[in-house]
Amino acid sequence: MASVACIGECMVELRQAQGGHSAGPSSSGQGQGGGLYSRGFGGDTLNTAVYLARLEVKVDYFTALGDDALSDEMIAAWTAEGVGTRRVVRLPGKLPGLYMIQLDANGERQFFHWRDSAAARRLMDLPETDELLNSLMSYDIVYLSAITLSIYEPAGRERLFAAIKRARLLGTRFVFDTNFRARGWPDRDVAREVFAAAFAAADIVLTSTEDLLALYPGESHEQLMARIPSPELVFRLAEPVSLLRFPGGTSKVHAEPMTRPVADTTAAGDSFAAAYIAARLGGSDPVEAAQAGHRLASLVICYPGAIIPGYAMPPKKRHRPAASRQATK
Repeated sequence: MASVACIGECMVELRQAQGGHSAGPSSSGQGQGGGLYSRGFGGDTLNTAVYLARLEVKVDYFTALGDDALSDEMIAAWTAEGVGTRRVVRLPGKLPGLYMIQLDANGERQFFHWRDSAAARRLMDLPETDELLNSLMSYDIVYLSAITLSIYEPAGRERLFAAIKRARLLGTRFVFDTNFRARGWPDRDVAREVFAAAFAAADIVLTSTEDLLALYPGESHEQLMARIPSPELVFRLAEPVSLLRFPGGTSKVHAEPMTRPVADTTAAGDSFAAAYIAARLGGSDPVEAAQAGHRLASLVICYPGAIIPGYAMPPKKRHRPAASRQATK
């Protein structure tokens, strides 16, 4: 079975409760001005890992957690979703990071983070790091985002890139998602430098106008795409359209019209990434994979929260099986 290594961070999530009602004493709290917040867990690459598992892709999550009760809950929840946890390092005395989501009337979200001392930030600087990085060569795909890269120190990023390059020599493909959050970077010049390194190393880049225009303001779609040398590129526009570039061609893929109201755009890109990767591993071409990505993302944004109920997942589609790790290159 094809396998994916997702690298990143999962945090404790506080979200404004729907209608101001509590979900129970263990999962909500009283906020300023009488607002109620529900407590969950989330993170961009973790969301992708969950959707990959639901799409029947074998996936392991690479991160560091503490030895606290919240970290125990995370491990239990991931295991219940079918996400592999054998690559999770537990650090005594450490805790996960924390973030809060606020939504506007249109379902758009704003994030606030408390993560400076989170366990995940140490993943590239541990006694177990070499073993973890060497294991990347056993996976078909290594997937991470710009948020993942932003939590590591420069030396840690170099260590990670070096391991990915070694794994690629043995047929592992590197998928980079440009999920950009300005507050995670010391400045945009540092972010641009790291993005350039990731673009140069990636086999597949998943990006968007929202991400790239924040780094390269005023540039056209053509200029933005020209910055990315990877052989396979998915460029999501502000409207529900993707521009694709791949060996042998280009294409423009439109999402199907929405038939339900948007509830929450959280994890739209994360779920798109999961469906795209699953389809490519299953033998679909980039156009078919982008169509699958749009379908899942369009469904996910109709529900509150990053992870939709299991019963709401679309029917499973059997893809053409890939014969080897090289088959879908």
